[in-house]
Amino acid sequence: MRLGGGLLVLLAAAAAGAGWWLLAALVLAAVAAGVSARVPEPGDSLVERVVVAVARLAEVTVYAIAFGAYVFPAHREIAAAAFAVVVTGAGFAGLKIPTIVVRVACGLLLVAGLVLAGVCVAVPPVGRAGGLELPGFAGILFVAVLALPFLRPAGREDAGRRVLLLGAVAVLAGFAALYQLGSVRLGLSLTSLRDLLSAADADALQPLLTVFAVVATVLPALAAGSGVRERTGTPGVAGLAAAAAAAYFLPVLPVLLVAGLATVTELLLGVRMRRYSGTRD
Repeated sequence: MRLGGGLLVLLAAAAAGAGWWLLAALVLAAVAAGVSARVPEPGDSLVERVVVAVARLAEVTVYAIAFGAYVFPAHREIAAAAFAVVVTGAGFAGLKIPTIVVRVACGLLLVAGLVLAGVCVAVPPVGRAGGLELPGFAGILFVAVLALPFLRPAGREDAGRRVLLLGAVAVLAGFAALYQLGSVRLGLSLTSLRDLLSAADADALQPLLTVFAVVATVLPALAAGSGVRERTGTPGVAGLAAAAAAAYFLPVLPVLLVAGLATVTELLLGVRMRRYSGTRD
């Protein structure tokens, strides 16, 4: 569920940073997500709780920015801040979507994403800009860090297969966007996926993209709000306020970077927890 909301803005930022090599970055991120699937959750110390809360709140801010940009583009900043307060606050207050609804929504998002990607690949591009110049390993690693939070599976059950599926979907979406727009045009706009449909002569699917954006941002934001409450308790309300302010004032790239670095730190804390447990045993 994280992937859909993240891809709405991630592909543009990734294309600006790595061009066509964003596909390699997505593969690297998927491999890292698969390897880390068995890493335990961090412990309950203050530092660990803060790191996890920051990671979830940064993801929420990404979803809020994507929601505002795709659903209310004329009032993007206000819509993003309101999203962070209302949707994530509802999750923080304990609102949960039934599991069957989440699974059905995930299936529908997957189908919708495949339809959008298929349309974009099926229509020959009118013109593209951008080549295959290698940005260097640092550029690929940078984009992989940005993508990592959205490729990690929720839960441990059958994590390997789900990471493989998420990685394949991300690479397919990235290829379709690059094929139709090229790396330069893809990286120019926060809402490049709308440009993608226009370039593929599929403006009739724009309402579908709007619905996709709503579902793909609301559901993971609710879950993230619940996770913040479990980790921080009442003080997490201040974090929600910070997320709303960040969604209003900040561009998406620094927020993606914070989410990525916080996720890496979270994984490192989990690795330390495993080693500590192994030493005690």
